[in-house]
Amino acid sequence: MKKLRELAVDEAFQMFVLIKNADVRMAKNGKKFIAFTFQDTSGTIDGKFWDASDEEIQRFEAGKVVFLSGKREVYQGNPQVKIIQLRLAKTEEAGDPSLYMERAPIKKEEMEEEISQTLFEILNPHWNRIVRYLLNQYKKEFFDYPAAKRNHHAFASGLAYHTTTMLRLGKAIVKEYPELNASLLYAGIILHDLGKVIELSGPMSTEYTLVGNLVGHLVLVDEEITKACLALKIDEQAEDVVVLRHMVLAHHGLLEYGSPVRPRIMEAEILHQIDNLDASMQMMLTSIRQTTPGEYTDRIFGLDNRSFYVPKEI
Repeated sequence: MKKLRELAVDEAFQMFVLIKNADVRMAKNGKKFIAFTFQDTSGTIDGKFWDASDEEIQRFEAGKVVFLSGKREVYQGNPQVKIIQLRLAKTEEAGDPSLYMERAPIKKEEMEEEISQTLFEILNPHWNRIVRYLLNQYKKEFFDYPAAKRNHHAFASGLAYHTTTMLRLGKAIVKEYPELNASLLYAGIILHDLGKVIELSGPMSTEYTLVGNLVGHLVLVDEEITKACLALKIDEQAEDVVVLRHMVLAHHGLLEYGSPVRPRIMEAEILHQIDNLDASMQMMLTSIRQTTPGEYTDRIFGLDNRSFYVPKEI
């Protein structure tokens, strides 16, 4: 049986899927509708449930498995589902909702081992202690959570996968440019998105928390570094701690992208570039894998709504 992201345009289907998100909105006619994001192990697709009653809004909540009858369509360059019929799955039909979640392509245990081994390459004692302390504190969340609600690495264990890929890129760059401080770069990579374990609600039906919306993961992880320094009796004003905090706070690169400061040391600039590269690659690959050669991908929101052409085999 085909999965959500394997469906062709105009193909009718019936399948069990997970409701990842269910946002209630108001249509122009004044009636409520539900903007769904449905999910299975292949990925996600959106669909609108028009003229939703209050009872239907309560019934079809995020985290529920449903039996969906519909047709795959395209709207404004993006894939969507035309919902024909929708019902809650019975317990004996659906199974565990986690079975419908997209997951990182690397096993969690492998990523744990790879990141754990990298800790031995962080030679500065303050950076090493801070990274170990925070990884130990948030180990379960770090290896379970996605890296985003929607755009890049928005799947279970996506945060650890994003971090692992970035470490591999960082190690390759350090070999080419030995002038870089490898310890600082690796510590920054591991910590840069750790605040997302506080910013996001978890791997299933991912939402932004209140503090995630109002404060954001860059400031949140900076706070966690400060708390770690307090617990470990490390001076947070020491230069090595300040540059580590700078790595985290500058990693979005531009003020308009949420960084309170722009990168002012080499390693911070490289961290920003690696982060951007890995996020962009993940978004492109996700769309390209679902596109027939000779055609264009869906528009990718995180890449300025561009669609990418997939060349035929040459």
